[in-house]
Amino acid sequence: METDLQLAQRAAMTGAAVALPHFEALAELPREVKADGSVVTAADRAVESAIRDVLTAARPSDAILGEEEGQTGSAGRRWIIDPIDGTALFVAGDDRWLVLIALEEDGVVTTAVAAHPAQGSVWWATRGGGAFEGRIVGGRVVAETPVHVSAGADTVAGCRLGVVPEDWGRELVAPLKEVTPALPWPIHPALMIARGDLDLAVQTGGQIWDFASTSLIVREAGGGYSGVNGRLEPGPGASVYARSDALRLAALEIVSGAALSSP
Repeated sequence: METDLQLAQRAAMTGAAVALPHFEALAELPREVKADGSVVTAADRAVESAIRDVLTAARPSDAILGEEEGQTGSAGRRWIIDPIDGTALFVAGDDRWLVLIALEEDGVVTTAVAAHPAQGSVWWATRGGGAFEGRIVGGRVVAETPVHVSAGADTVAGCRLGVVPEDWGRELVAPLKEVTPALPWPIHPALMIARGDLDLAVQTGGQIWDFASTSLIVREAGGGYSGVNGRLEPGPGASVYARSDALRLAALEIVSGAALSSP
C-alpha cells in the first residue's frame, strides 16, 4: 500500500498533468472573478477534480477540502487541496504557480507536497521526517534532495525578505520594508526559505489551503511559521514564514507594533 506521502505526490503529479495543457493554451482558457475578487479558471476546477479522484480512490474514508469544491466527508483525516495556487500568475503566463496538497490528521498537518509544474520542481515534507526538493520528470518525482533553512542573525534588518502576492498587503508589509527590502522570488518565498535562499517571507492573505503545505515544509526544513495574529496552525488571513522562530517573532513584533501605533 502506498504511503500518504506517495499518494500526495501521485495526486500532485496528476494535477500537474491536467494543469499544464491549460497553461500552454492560455488564450483559450475561460476565466471568471470570484466574490472575493480572485480569479478562477476552468483549469482550477479540472485540476481539483482530478486530484480528488486520485485521493478518493485510494483513501475513500478520508475527508477532502478543496478551494473550488469545498469540503466533502467528515473525518479525523482531511486532505487539503489548492489546485492552482497563484491563479493570477497562471493566467498571466507566469510559471510560479503551484499545486498544493496537504494531509491534516486531527487538526495537525502531517504530509505536504508543493509542486511548481511549469518549472518541473516539487517540494515535500512529512511531520518529523524532514523536508525535500526534487524534480518532475515524466510525471515522476526524482532527484530527492534534503533542504534546510540557512543560518544567521535573528534580526529583521538586513534579512532577505519575500512578499507574496507582490501586489497585496502593502500596509501590512510596509514596516518590514522600512528595515529590509523585499526581494524578487522565482519560486514561492516559503520554499526559498526552506532551501536557504530567503530568511523571511510574508504571505499577505489566503485560506488554509494556501498555507497547509508550505507551513509544514518550512517547519520540517528547520524554520518557523505562524499567522500574523500568532496562530501556529494554518488558517485564514496573512502568514509569516521565517528561517527561525526567533526571526518570525521579531517580524511579528514589527508588524504588530506598527499596527498598534497607527491612528
